[in-house]
This record gives sequence, structure tokens and C-alpha cells, in this order.
Amino acid sequence: MCGRFAINNETNALLEEIVRAHGASAIFEWQKHWPPNYNVAPTQNVPVAREVAGERLIESVRWGMVAPYAKEFGGKPTINARLETVATNGMFKGPFEYARCVVPALGYYEWQEQEDGKQPFFVHHPKEPLALAGIVRTWHDPKLPKGDPDGTKLSMAIITIDSHVTPGEVHDREPAFLIPEAINEWLGEGLDSDQRTQLLLSSADAIADELAYYPVSRSVNKVQKSKGVPNDGPELIEPITE
Repeated sequence: MCGRFAINNETNALLEEIVRAHGASAIFEWQKHWPPNYNVAPTQNVPVAREVAGERLIESVRWGMVAPYAKEFGGKPTINARLETVATNGMFKGPFEYARCVVPALGYYEWQEQEDGKQPFFVHHPKEPLALAGIVRTWHDPKLPKGDPDGTKLSMAIITIDSHVTPGEVHDREPAFLIPEAINEWLGEGLDSDQRTQLLLSSADAIADELAYYPVSRSVNKVQKSKGVPNDGPELIEPITE
């Protein structure tokens, strides 16, 4: 699974490249709203790349999918969607068909149970940021009229698959990674459900055995240092020695 991840200027550049490569006429100054965050946690908003009506967009979405029937935009976050059931699960089926996205990550954290507690590891590609396959749901505030833009919010989940290569030594699930050549097909409308599933499996296999991981400080377990101060600095991804 993927329970925390990191974003920075490299992931911002990845998003811009995904949008620019598709012929977007302009990229807005959205980066100032997304400073580096090396400890992105569920319920926080993150930038993703989407394709809507043939147009590439960079949008802010809540990490943790909210059911369309929820009375409030919140609750227990559904942060991951299993590829094995994403095409049939009632929560995920529609988004997998019509509302896919790319979630950029410098790397992500997984935890391993050890004698003295859970040890976090940072999983990353040594040369480039990761593009993770995600799905998006639209939620409408039932207290506002339909069509009111103030009542519409977006949330997403990251698709995960069985991990049988490098990250599997830390955790048995991994995000569905997208190689650059797979991004256009993933965001576009040319594939059916089975073809999208196979795309993610083959794409993830092409990346997963190139990943590296190492233990990091257990301070990453805390989203805040104290009194609301974010715990999201680059020191969190520094390797520790035994």
C-alpha cells in the first residue's frame, strides 16, 4: 500500500511536463500553492494531472476518496484502491472508467514491523520521481444546489498492486507505477477496463525492480511536530544507519 509520500519541485516539474506535452496553452502559477512536503498524509490535498474532455489539467484533490453519498466531505479516508477489484468495486468502478489521474511522488513510505516497533522505509527511484496511477471522485455538497461550484470537491485514491519485486521486501503491496510511455494511455480514453489493468501491471513491472529503499527516522510517523507545526521537511527522507 502507500500510506505517506513526498512531493517537491521535481514532482511539480513532472506534472507540468505531463500537461505541457499534451499541448496545454498555458500553465498557471499553481506551484506557489504546493511547496515541498516530504510527509504527505491522508486527508491532505495534493496536485494531480487529469484529462477532462480531452484537456490536461493540474488540479487539487483530497487524498482519501469520499463516497458520493457522504453527507460531509471527510470521514475515514479511502486512500488506496486494489487493482484486483478496482474495475468492479462500487466505489472505484466509475472513477476507473472515467476519472483517472497521475499522482506525482518523489518517493513513498512503507513500514516494517520490528522488535522495537514499526520502522519506516523510504521507497524511491534513484534517478527520477514516480508517477502513480490514481482515480478521482467528485463529491457534491447536499446542502447546496446542484451545479453550485462551491459545493463540488474532488478526492482520490492511489491504485495498488501485489508487490513481488524490490518493494515487496518491505511491504506486500505497492502503488501502480506509470512509465512515461504509459501516461498518455492511462489518462486517455482509448483503452477498455481490461486493457487499463494490463497497462498498469506491465508498467509497474517495468519500474518496480529499479526502485531502491532505505530506513528513515521514525519521526516521519508524526504529521505534526507540535502545536500544529507541520513535520514535512527534507530531513525525513535522509537514510539512517543501524
